[in-house]
Amino acid sequence: MPDASPPSFDAVVIGAGAAGLFCAGVAAQLGLRVLLVDHAEKVAEKIRISGGGRCNFTNRELDPRAPHKHFLGENPNFCRSALARYTPQDFIALVQKHGIPFHEKHKGQLFGDRSSEDFIRMLLAECAAGGVTHWQPCGVRAVRTTGDGYALDTDRGAVTTRSVAVATGGLSIPKIGATDFGHRLAQQFGLRVVAPRPALVPLTFDGAHWQPFAQLAGLALPVRIETGAKKERMAFDEDLLFTHRGLSGPAVLQISSYWREGTPLRVDLAPGVDLPEALTAAKARSRKLIANELAQWVPSRLAEAWAQQEGAWQRPVNEAGDKALQQLAERLSRWELVPTGTEGYRKAEVTAGGVDTRSLSSQTMESTQKGLYFIGEVVDVTGWLGGYNFQWAWASGFACAQALAASR
Repeated sequence: MPDASPPSFDAVVIGAGAAGLFCAGVAAQLGLRVLLVDHAEKVAEKIRISGGGRCNFTNRELDPRAPHKHFLGENPNFCRSALARYTPQDFIALVQKHGIPFHEKHKGQLFGDRSSEDFIRMLLAECAAGGVTHWQPCGVRAVRTTGDGYALDTDRGAVTTRSVAVATGGLSIPKIGATDFGHRLAQQFGLRVVAPRPALVPLTFDGAHWQPFAQLAGLALPVRIETGAKKERMAFDEDLLFTHRGLSGPAVLQISSYWREGTPLRVDLAPGVDLPEALTAAKARSRKLIANELAQWVPSRLAEAWAQQEGAWQRPVNEAGDKALQQLAERLSRWELVPTGTEGYRKAEVTAGGVDTRSLSSQTMESTQKGLYFIGEVVDVTGWLGGYNFQWAWASGFACAQALAASR
């Protein structure tokens, strides 16, 4: 007897993370026969670990009319259409429909009150409501074109489909299953991939250079941090965290997406304080050590470490020369340093770069290879820290699902 024909689906979504789960659920509820497949043991691990385990699922401050404010890539405006058609409020409505409690932190960031598991269960419930077929763990070994669509060789056998949506993410956090599958698949079909690099990642410094500051590991403080020159300059007002190997915290994660190897960072360790004036005034009224005076404006551990760098700063403030105080103020308010690298994909929250948006439709996420779509982090669209990358996952997944349904 002849072999049975392989199962056929209207769409196969590869990758059961944020974008893939959401796209599969929406497409299935629009009436498509959808197969969702993922090689990892667990579903949506990046959702599970995000936001300290509570999932920073979107950001109220996102402005789809000006995506360049919160997204980067070779064409930040590419994401305007999708973000405008599926907004943070749309996803909030879905969260409320499922009865998931949440709260807002600073700068529009929304977090679940309980656990990231709430959001994973919500997305799986949306898939179940549409009757999504879910194969996991199940790797995809090959994707090839057929006369009217695609054939996929998977660990559970061959399948055919009219359309394939690739939601396999980037290279960040390989221990939870990140691979370059999506990039390789794009290149297989002749699509350009913008060179990937770690983003939202801690920065590291040469061991000897960093030695004076390694003792500050665990210390956090609010700063203003910037990189770039003139029109390309980016700056953030966030908290910085000292580590044994370098710098982390929201300020550094944000700036890391814009930092380029070999270029300096500039950090104001006492933003909002006129240090030259403050130290001059302290000299006129105080006999305390300079480090003790500095502790009014920066953490005492930082003040002590800083004062130890120069002999002229290790004395009572009233005995210090004006030039030494001015140099100290300048160094603290404009600390310039050049990272030697990053903590890499192991610690990066996202991957910058990815499938070139010039190869994709901003309306549908379909590539120039008919029937092949790319959504979420695998695309050259990278958001700021604070829920922006998840909103891109929801919006690009929604746009793709709508297009898949319309193409039936």
